[in-house]
Amino acid sequence: MIEAAEAALQVKDITVRYGDYTALDQITLELPRHTTLGLVGESGSGKSTLARVIAGLIAPDEGQLLLGSRELRRKRSREQHKQIQMIFQNPDASLNPRHTVRQILAEALLFHRIVERSKVEHRSRELLEQVQLPARALDRYPSEFSGGQRQRIAIARAISVQPSLLIADEPTSALDVSVQRSVLELFHALRTELNLTMLFISHDLGVIHAVSDTVAVMRQGKLVELNSRDEFFLRPAHEYSRELLSAVPKMPEYHS
Repeated sequence: MIEAAEAALQVKDITVRYGDYTALDQITLELPRHTTLGLVGESGSGKSTLARVIAGLIAPDEGQLLLGSRELRRKRSREQHKQIQMIFQNPDASLNPRHTVRQILAEALLFHRIVERSKVEHRSRELLEQVQLPARALDRYPSEFSGGQRQRIAIARAISVQPSLLIADEPTSALDVSVQRSVLELFHALRTELNLTMLFISHDLGVIHAVSDTVAVMRQGKLVELNSRDEFFLRPAHEYSRELLSAVPKMPEYHS
């Protein structure tokens, strides 16, 4: 067990209920700083619900969240919202189709007071460079880009506010394999460059193998395994984990 002081995020006995249905059942885990936790499980297992609880989009019925040493309550401060950013499977969920990329980035930078208005243009160009898009993209709308490019814009918006924790909910599942690989390489580079802690959700075990330091497995709202990446793939501890791995005939190879 890691020391609490080393944890970027602590999730303690988080429970979410919808009537008689328990979506999350006393989930407890920790994310060490500057590591990536891969979260896997069948559809409906609670992965996205947990991500939304951590991001502050859903209030849990029970349990506690700590970001560093500070508790994340129902009403979060602007700084706490800034520190946790989420990237969705569909980038359109976070990109206003009526705004240009320039407006999308400027809105985030100014709302969270990252830079002065006079420096927004320069910082926006830097952000596009970080996600490997040209500066001319600033004056275009999200609909003018491919799915992979829109995901890069969503990533640029997320990192623009200098978060400490990045949640990625199936961010590559809608992309073809070659685009998927390049986006995974981008996540790896940004984690190193920006000292990010990441929660990465995917049903693709090849993706999880490529990005994760530790792996958490969920089933029916419960956390059934939490293990190092190598232990999970070589010696999974839970029967359900073994089922997941046996369903993959050949592990896709992704190189960071």
